[in-house]
Amino acid sequence: MLKSGPHTSGSVPFLKMHGLGNDFVVIDARGGVDPVAPALARALGDRHFGVGFDQLAVIRDDQEASAAVDFWNSDGSTAGACGNATRCVAQLLFEEGATEAVLRTERGLLACAPAGDGLVRVDMGAPSLDWREVPLSREQDTAALDAIQPLEGRAPAAAGMGNPHCVFFVDDAEVAPVETLGPEIEHHPLYPERTNVEFVEVIDRRSIRLRVWERGAGVTLACGSGACAAVVAGVRRGLLDEEVEVRLDGGNLTVSWDGAGGVKMTGPTARVFSGALDPEFLATVGADE
Repeated sequence: MLKSGPHTSGSVPFLKMHGLGNDFVVIDARGGVDPVAPALARALGDRHFGVGFDQLAVIRDDQEASAAVDFWNSDGSTAGACGNATRCVAQLLFEEGATEAVLRTERGLLACAPAGDGLVRVDMGAPSLDWREVPLSREQDTAALDAIQPLEGRAPAAAGMGNPHCVFFVDDAEVAPVETLGPEIEHHPLYPERTNVEFVEVIDRRSIRLRVWERGAGVTLACGSGACAAVVAGVRRGLLDEEVEVRLDGGNLTVSWDGAGGVKMTGPTARVFSGALDPEFLATVGADE
């Protein structure tokens, strides 16, 4: 998939992709050694001195699933889930000839399928709604957190989608304090593993406007797991129907949840360019450490 392009000995081929502007570097480590360590993830994620990404996805061999995928943030931390990157990796497998794909992530096994018109659907699994599983540092009603000060008089909700989420409902997402409150809540002591932060404006029962602060990445144009968490929170509060159009800065996703099973997310993917990391670049960032 990525190994066929021209590259010099010792270099690492990669592909740049995005889902609604949520952009990724994809490295195919199948049949070889995974080259990624925190130092390389940080260097590669730098938009001035590296390639730049919201998340880095590394594809690995798996004996039971179609492939395994590891996700890294641009700060060198790992992410347990990334819905848009999952769709991008699935699309690459479809281009190899697969008609469906099951990807192993820290979240678990995620089933993916083409959805027509160039779209990919992924079952992100059932949300984690028990406070221990999100996880939170102490017992809370995850539908309305009393440990975090309400915004616009509304207590946020919590959910786990392979990564933690804190969901605020606001009157106007365009003026929500994403850049200021986002990093503050990311590091709130209620979330021992930090958290993504969503700001949701309910347009009607089948559509929302969403802006996201991502743990370890900052403001992003789209966040698949965040879109899932937002819909889950809205359904739990009786604000949304089972299928919802989620309007993000980079475009729209469709998310559906019946209140009990897996959260289904459908959206587009896009290739941007392919390249290879130069051996000298790899050496300077300690890629093998």
